[in-house]
Amino acid sequence: SKNHIPRIIFQSEMRPRIKPLKRRPKVTFNRAAADMAATSQPQPQPQDRPESEVDEEFIDYESEPEPSAASQHNRAVPALFTTPPPVRDALPTATSKLQDDTLRQCLPFLAADPGSTAANPARNAHGVPALLRDNHVKFLEKQLGRFPAPYVAADASRPWFLYWSLNALALLGYDTAVYRDDLIATVRTMQNLPGGGFGGGHGQNSHLATTYAVVLALAIVGGEDAYGVIDRRAMWRWICSLKQRDGGIQMTLGGEVDVRGAYCAAVIVTLLNLPLELSTDSPAWTPERPTLFTGLADYVRRCQTFEGGISGKPDGEAHGAYAFCALGCLSILDTPHRIIPKYLDVPRLISWLSSRQYAPEGGFSGRTNKLVDGCYSHWVGGCWPLIDAVLKGASELEEEETAAADQQQKQQQSRTTPAEGSLYSREGLIRYILCCGQDCSKRGGLRDKPSKPSDAYHTCYVLSGLSSAQHRWDLTYVNEDETILPEPKWVVSPCAEGAQIFDEEDRVGTIHPVYTIPQESVDDMKAYFAARQGF
Repeated sequence: SKNHIPRIIFQSEMRPRIKPLKRRPKVTFNRAAADMAATSQPQPQPQDRPESEVDEEFIDYESEPEPSAASQHNRAVPALFTTPPPVRDALPTATSKLQDDTLRQCLPFLAADPGSTAANPARNAHGVPALLRDNHVKFLEKQLGRFPAPYVAADASRPWFLYWSLNALALLGYDTAVYRDDLIATVRTMQNLPGGGFGGGHGQNSHLATTYAVVLALAIVGGEDAYGVIDRRAMWRWICSLKQRDGGIQMTLGGEVDVRGAYCAAVIVTLLNLPLELSTDSPAWTPERPTLFTGLADYVRRCQTFEGGISGKPDGEAHGAYAFCALGCLSILDTPHRIIPKYLDVPRLISWLSSRQYAPEGGFSGRTNKLVDGCYSHWVGGCWPLIDAVLKGASELEEEETAAADQQQKQQQSRTTPAEGSLYSREGLIRYILCCGQDCSKRGGLRDKPSKPSDAYHTCYVLSGLSSAQHRWDLTYVNEDETILPEPKWVVSPCAEGAQIFDEEDRVGTIHPVYTIPQESVDDMKAYFAARQGF
């Protein structure tokens, strides 16, 4: 029946105006002489090997008298991204078989094999395909419309579809403000009053995850009308009711306590400028007058595992999304270089995060012995700007406190000279996203891996990971007039590390490394609520 069809209820048919892309001339980057020499050598042919052992994904095209454009692209791809790992476990297991299957899926896309249907003909001199921007925009527009009946299972996730789609559209450069009125009409029915918070739909219990998604969606479209939807007093009382005495925060009344709650609550409280004081009816209130953030960092500390990663709750399994939530939460509570080393073992965390990136795929996995997945382009890839702030922040701040002008000059130089190097392979991640992560059919959208369909969730987080890989975030402590800022500010610039393997027209927008929405949306919402007196 009609009532069983989940949908995002938008009243108008307004859609962003799509401007035709102006194709810029592609730039061919000259490789180093050593690389040219290496790629010009004939490749060894398999000799006396059983047919079953010959890897059909790797064919020598050097012997052809007139190599095709596709074969030239094949040679432009570094061997790191076209050959299986040199060290492999001889014992076959269910896990190793799945990994081998994933390699077979990804290698034709990565190697630009001209004999494979996976090869996208629109590749640049580095063997990287173009970002199919218009296709992805059309896909996202459909996510903001009516869904077919099987989506009834995702009814409680409607706020997430709003955030994923709007954030991805913003990353692709389209004005999301045209959705403001429809968004307001949709989410207003999801707010529970007088209880506070937002549920997955009308009449559903308030939940921190769906509340987080609604608040971010409203921030993306912006405007006083959107901000005015939120009942801040009810929101504050509801979050106070979720605060626990062990420092953690429940996701919903009577629900689980985990690191998602810590991050979502920290984002909501700071974006809406909610009071930190607990209400007297909060289960965590004591005569010592704790706050919403009391014990929160220590709760996050207890979630670090023996591997070095972060679990959802103490004594759980380390997971990439929880690592981002933990780092994001701590970065809100204090500056990263001060608080993160205080509560987390940073070297072990770096080791665990580094182990999540695989070759030849180039993408990230979410857990140990798991497969690469496009969504971890953000959940793991988004951790690196915060880790960089930890490693660079302390020494930079000391210099600023003693010589602000000199430090400002250094920061300006750092934004115009190549980066010193990244703790992960930006090139690998960009190749995985643009080669394996795009649905190149008329459907559009981005996906987990080539064998999976595109969806709004992966489109949002894969594009977020692409943005992080294409840009560099620095935490600055000095204003333009050489005065020290009252609180540090994130500054973004294009990453100039090595040759740029993607075409400039395929650069996406930027999102705040902590709040995961455009930085101007964060600044505007914070400024609006900071100017309001009381509730």
